Amino acid sequence: MSLSVLEGMGFRVGQALGERLPRETLAFREELDALKFLCKDVWTAVYQKQMDGLRTNHQGTYILQDNDFPLLVRMAAGPQYLEEAPKFLAFTCGLLRGTLSTLGIKSLVTASVTTLPACKFQVVIQRA
Repeated sequence: MSLSVLEGMGFRVGQALGERLPRETLAFREELDALKFLCKDVWTAVYQKQMDGLRTNHQGTYILQDNDFPLLVRMAAGPQYLEEAPKFLAFTCGLLRGTLSTLGIKSLVTASVTTLPACKFQVVIQRA
């Protein structure tokens, strides 16, 4: 329950962030351009660094990778925190989904952690 509340809060923050973007920024021709924008500009505005990687299967699934995610850096001190790490990503999943929503892209965003402080966000575009 609390994770969905955090995700919802992140979604609203992402929408608000997207609403404050210049109008010319919102006119992306392709989904890939919108995801590149997230990885560079939005990530820098929120976390003061760019995302480390962006991969796609060109069928609507994108993997965004951050090898040094700021919210997980302090947890990297011990492997016992690995199980708890995904709880710290719910807000950011909502943030990404909310920003994409403002850009007119409906998506499903999930996160995974295999080694701290790295994490991956999987963005699946929902097509009508």
